[in-house]
Amino acid sequence: MGPPKGVRPIVCKWVCKRKLGADREVTTFKARLVAKGYTPRPGVDFEETYSPVAMAKFIRILLAIAARYNYEIWQMDVKTAFLNGFVKEEIYIDQAEGFTTVGGGQKVCCLQRSIYGLKQAF
Repeated sequence: MGPPKGVRPIVCKWVCKRKLGADREVTTFKARLVAKGYTPRPGVDFEETYSPVAMAKFIRILLAIAARYNYEIWQMDVKTAFLNGFVKEEIYIDQAEGFTTVGGGQKVCCLQRSIYGLKQAF
């Protein structure tokens, strides 16, 4: 689809990597579509974000209580947690290189989930 009136789509690029094995031979190739993060405008394309973090003092207290009562402690981290969430704003990106048609005009994609490079992905 063409871009809606008044919308400036975010420019994207392909980032390609080669994964090497133990013998320094290429095992796999990876390609990732990344938004150029400097193109979104604050207050227009994204809002400021806030992520509360526990103070170290409280974590030490929690660990002391767990040690006192012999509780088992589990830890986990989801490195791509923000990429798995849906975006609330309407974000349009330019169609990726290699997916455009000659003479088809400017086409854009409306994102449903975040991609690398967006402020929403941090």
